[in-house]
Amino acid sequence: MTTVTSPLVGRAIGLAAVPDPVFSGAMVGPGTAIDPAREPSEAVAPVDGVVVSLHPHAFVVVDSEGHGVLTHLGIDTVQLNGEGFELLVNKGDTVTRGQALIRWNPAAVEEAGKSPISPVVALEATGESLSGLVEDGDVKAGDSLFSWQ
Repeated sequence: MTTVTSPLVGRAIGLAAVPDPVFSGAMVGPGTAIDPAREPSEAVAPVDGVVVSLHPHAFVVVDSEGHGVLTHLGIDTVQLNGEGFELLVNKGDTVTRGQALIRWNPAAVEEAGKSPISPVVALEATGESLSGLVEDGDVKAGDSLFSWQ
């Protein structure tokens, strides 16, 4: 079983509250979302594993069980072309839970007209395979968001 922890400080709001139908409809996969604190911060690895996909606004870490976890920093943030995001690791790196992967500022994302709400998604999972899903309340980086069978 994989425990997925929060990559961000903020408030858990659940995928249904994400202002994007692809995420809110769980088309990418089940999970939750974080409305991040509006301050410069670092997005950290939600699991131990390998960074298989890395963009300024998003990353996927796959753990030893083959579970891939997508963290998408904000909605439509791809349109910012990496501005305001600083990569701290490289694709292919092995990372540990809680390790800083990307430095960003949710307040700046909001000022640029984008939502800083950040989905945390279990790729290629079914809703039934997740348990203990956190969809409300304050979270710190490293707090459990869900378990994945």
